Parts: sequence; C-alpha cells; structure tokens
Amino acid sequence: MRKWTLALISATMVMGLAACGSSNDNKEQNSANTGNQAAGNNAAAANAGDSTNSSSTESVKLRIYAQYADEDTKGPYDYAVAELKKAMPNVELELDVQAQDDGQKLKTYAATGNLPDIFQAGLDIISTFKKSGNILELDKYADDFKAKIQPSAMNTLVTDDGHIYAFPYAGNEVAMLFYNKELFAANNVKVPTTYDEMMAAVNAFNAKGITPLALFAKEKWPTVALYDMFASRNDPAGITKLDKGEAKASDPEYKTAAEEIVKLVKAGMLPKGATNLNYDQAAALFHEGKAAMFLNGQWEIDASTKALGEKLGYMYVPAADAAAYESSKLTFSGGGGPGGYAVNPQTKDPELAAKVAAFISLKYAEFKFTQRGTPMVATKVDAPVVNKFPPVMEQLSKDIPSMKTTAFSWGLSNPKFKAAIEDAAQSLMTGGYSPDDFVSDVDAAISSK
Repeated sequence: MRKWTLALISATMVMGLAACGSSNDNKEQNSANTGNQAAGNNAAAANAGDSTNSSSTESVKLRIYAQYADEDTKGPYDYAVAELKKAMPNVELELDVQAQDDGQKLKTYAATGNLPDIFQAGLDIISTFKKSGNILELDKYADDFKAKIQPSAMNTLVTDDGHIYAFPYAGNEVAMLFYNKELFAANNVKVPTTYDEMMAAVNAFNAKGITPLALFAKEKWPTVALYDMFASRNDPAGITKLDKGEAKASDPEYKTAAEEIVKLVKAGMLPKGATNLNYDQAAALFHEGKAAMFLNGQWEIDASTKALGEKLGYMYVPAADAAAYESSKLTFSGGGGPGGYAVNPQTKDPELAAKVAAFISLKYAEFKFTQRGTPMVATKVDAPVVNKFPPVMEQLSKDIPSMKTTAFSWGLSNPKFKAAIEDAAQSLMTGGYSPDDFVSDVDAAISSK
C-alpha cells in the first residue's frame, strides 16, 4: 500500500536517491573535506575509468554508481545496459551499487578522489559537488538530450543557475483529486469545476451519508497539497511563490484559497477527525465506496484502480469560475527537481561519459514508460507501450506534456516557511482555524526568512 513516506522517497529518487513506491518524503547532505581536493582530483584522473575518445571503437570501461536494489531499479538499469550494448558495443559499464545512505558513500568517493565516471545525483549532491568541483557541467553535451525532454519537465534538467549537471529520467510527481464515477452518477452529482459546484457536491453527498472527500490529514503534506491546489487556481506558482518570498499569504489569491477551504470544511467536506486519519483509514473509505473523492499522489492510481476499476477517475481542481477553471486546469500541485545521471569531471573522456550517461537516462525512462506502465518520466518516449496504462494513467499521460507544476511541501527551500505552511494547512482542516489565523502564521514565517 503506497503512502506519503514512499512518495517522499520517490520524490527523493528524482533527486537521485532510491524511490521504491509511495508514502511520500525527501533528503539532505554534507560537503566533502576540501582539504583533500587537489590530491583527490589527481587520484580521480587515474581512477575515473579506462576511457578513450568517443569516436574510437576501442574497448572502453566506465564505472557507474547507480541504484540496483529491487525490481523498480534493477529492471530499468538492466534494460538500459542491454540497449547500450547494442548502440555502443565497445563500452562496458562496471556497476558500483548505490548505497542507501543519503549520499555519504558518494561524498566519500569525492573526498578521496575515487568518484565513478558516471553517478546518480540529486539536487543536494549537485549543489554540494558544484562547490567542490566534483561534477561536470553538461551544457555543451546536452543539446540532443534537451530536445527529448518533456516540456513540462524542464525543471528536472536545468538548475536555478541555468546549467545542466545531470540527465534526468524521473519526471514530476503530482497530487491529484481522485473520484468515484459511480457515486457521482448514482447520486446525480456533477463533477465540480467551480467552488460553488464543489459546495453543492459536498452538501449532496453529506445528505446521502457519503463522505465527500477522504483526506489523511494526520500527515501534513496532503493538507498543504489541498491548499496549494486552491491557491494555484489563482496563481500558477502556488506555494512556490510563498516559499521564495515573492508573495504573501495575505495576498488576495492566497487568502481566498484559505477562505474557500474553510467554507468547505465547515460544510462537512472531510470526515470527522480528519487530522487523526492516516492513509490506510482514508484510502479504505474511498476504496470501499464510502467516500466520493480522495486526495493523494499519482502513485495512488494503482491501488485505487485495483479497488474501483473503471469507476476511478480524476478531476481537475475546481476554481472560482469557468474561465479560471479552464485556464488553470493543467496546473498540478507537486513537482520535482534536477537530478539523474551525472559525470565525474576527471573522467578520461568527458564527451563519451556524458553520451553514455544521457543514453542510460533515456533508456531508463523508456523502460519505466513502456514496461512499468508509468508516464511519470522526464523524457519523451516513442517506443510502444508493453504494459498498457490504466485508464486514469492514460488520461494523465496526455496531460503531462502541457502540465505546469508547483511543489510538494517536502521540496520547499525555506525551512521556517515549510514548518509554518504544514502546521497552518493542517489546522485549516479542523474548521476551527480561521483564514486570518492562517495568514498571520504563514506571513510571519515568510517575513522571518
């Protein structure tokens, strides 16, 4: 059963750590000793791998540090290596299995001049290694790869400084509003597109003894996602603008989101005691047909499809009016960040290593898309799908190229704001916390950045 902690791991996989499924949360690291840098770089040149010029047919061995722990990581890696053997038969990869240690082993490699030629890196490793000179800037090797990136996933390729340091395979992940089509049809309830229609749905389902929206609000990230969904109807940046200090919770578009949520909560949108509800309890309400809607990440599609089959659908988030709904429907709460396969700047042939890193990333994504049945990849895939997407995933795959994303709460950069928005959003779900309280608490954190 997928829950928020696994989503975090999955989001962290986007940042270069293991991602095995769902429950949802992410990570950090520490810099290597720069005193060893000069000696380390010299040693790295000797140990980086037996590379030759990329145009050569001479046998080349490259050491790669990659995830290889379970079927979610072994399958795509083995597929990518097999495809590499067809495309570049002279290149042999020597696998160094990535430790699940928040990057400590990799940082030790960097400090001792023993970095592999190619290694998986998330934003945290990228940021650390940029400072110590242990990661290659890939801009001049990335033209072909850049052309294959999903337009909506450019944030997984280019860092805030405008450069490329890793070739991504994992795309953005998103929070979604799932719904039971049968419950809506049987009770003659319109799938809401506006706040008024959402209120009408809440009232109609309550009158039938059906929970309108199951939310595991004991965990804070889903409550932030719900707030972000409403805020991003007014400003597509959603909570990311608050995180960066570019907007305040007191701004009309952000305060309105809190006001609309409070109205719906007071009208009975959530189950009683929602802030004490865990994933299993909330999911059971939805899977057993006792709740009409459910908020979770796209990783929920598998479990809910098994429970509901063709009854499962997902809706675009309601907005103030029809025009706002249409203009914001493809803005999804969630996102990702730069990460993927990076290159050691001391490798013997940087051009070849970059070419191989890009190829492995593309084929890793291709396997996930065609054989694992997930469209949540960073790059476009032209190969035919082996395992057909469930209907809801098929719909999502069509939205991905044009979608815009905001952020998950664990991806926020301002720790004070993160703590404040998590507490405040969770409090909104009680009905006893006013929009003014929300504004006051969140703005205090923003101003103290």
